[in-house]
Amino acid sequence: MTDTDGLRLLPFRGLRYAPDRISSLTAVTSPPYDVVVRPDGVRLLETADPYNIVRLILPHAADPATRHRQAATTLARWRAEGVLVTDPRPALYVYEQRSGDVLQRGLIGSLRLDGPVLPHEDVIPEVVEDRAELMRAAAANFEPLLLAYRGDGSVTGAAAVIETAVRRAPLLATTTEDGFTHRLWAVTDPAELATIDADLSGHQALIADGHHRWATYQLLHEQTPGADIDSPWASGLVLLVDTARHPLQVRAIHRVLPHLPPDEALARLGGAFRARPLPGDAAAALATLEKTPGNAFVLTDGTGTFHLLDRPDPHLLAEAVRADRPELWRTLDATVLHSVLLDTVWQIPDHPSHISYLHHTEAALAQAARHGGTALLMRAATEETVRHLARQGVTMPRKSTSFGPKPATGLVLRTLDSAMD
Repeated sequence: MTDTDGLRLLPFRGLRYAPDRISSLTAVTSPPYDVVVRPDGVRLLETADPYNIVRLILPHAADPATRHRQAATTLARWRAEGVLVTDPRPALYVYEQRSGDVLQRGLIGSLRLDGPVLPHEDVIPEVVEDRAELMRAAAANFEPLLLAYRGDGSVTGAAAVIETAVRRAPLLATTTEDGFTHRLWAVTDPAELATIDADLSGHQALIADGHHRWATYQLLHEQTPGADIDSPWASGLVLLVDTARHPLQVRAIHRVLPHLPPDEALARLGGAFRARPLPGDAAAALATLEKTPGNAFVLTDGTGTFHLLDRPDPHLLAEAVRADRPELWRTLDATVLHSVLLDTVWQIPDHPSHISYLHHTEAALAQAARHGGTALLMRAATEETVRHLARQGVTMPRKSTSFGPKPATGLVLRTLDSAMD
């Protein structure tokens, strides 16, 4: 597919829950699939409502093929029963998330895959393949990925359409358990859609969250026979946010090594890092980490014992970290963690069964404690660092940084079968 000069965000007929068929919108929504802590989080969501979206994004069965068929069957049944209903007109959806002083507004639409979209992290091929099989079986995009672009900060173009929309009554409004309120509006007016299209045509986007979903969209398009530029497989569901008006929050993503006991992890350091115990709880340990210069991490068993790892061996850094990357990349915490500790010192296989990525500190601690493994608590890179490397075409180690707030899953879905679109 040939790249275009700007972003093309296409309207689509959203598939949404019928309010009279569910207990509440809150009970059927979910965090993104890669944020749900499995299996406890899946069970909690499944019991919230029999129609919770987790049954589509994280079905569980004995093997992957059965899981994918199960999701497709469930989606078809919910549509046939009127639990999920297709909106009457193609639309772009204005989406608002608010909690305290945090306000994020953006546009949900179907983004053409040939536009200028910058990734900043690598992906795990096995995960991409699995998500592709799920989407292919269900012929649906279940959840939007989060993209960021930089406008000029003025209330013109797409921003003006968004501000006009939020003065109308929303299609839906709900508050999720994390305290965020969510509201959604449909933009169907041809003039407003044209204004958005003209504005976005001059921008490029940074993938803030959802690298695996973006790679999945691309793989599905490549593998779908006859999928030309007008095919539904030539675009994918996204939330596009102007960070000049609504800056994203940036948080760390922690690592859990379930098969490496913390005592063994410390014993095998061999001088690669200085290790010293930290008093207090996780909050105190993270506060110390934030103030520590250079590359540093907190190693914990998840039950209350914390060690600060800092002052890496400069000779080992020189040997283990790739020399053909910019200095900014070479000094990232995630780069040093993976190149030095995980690959060289501990020799942890780069596979989901050996490394878990957790967005919340409490979840990382709980998982490490449950498995008798090691949690490594991280600091976040800045948005400026991410964008600078992405513009150079340099990808960061995967799961380097978590941008948010992330869109709730289940508010609007996109189907790819012609029968309903």
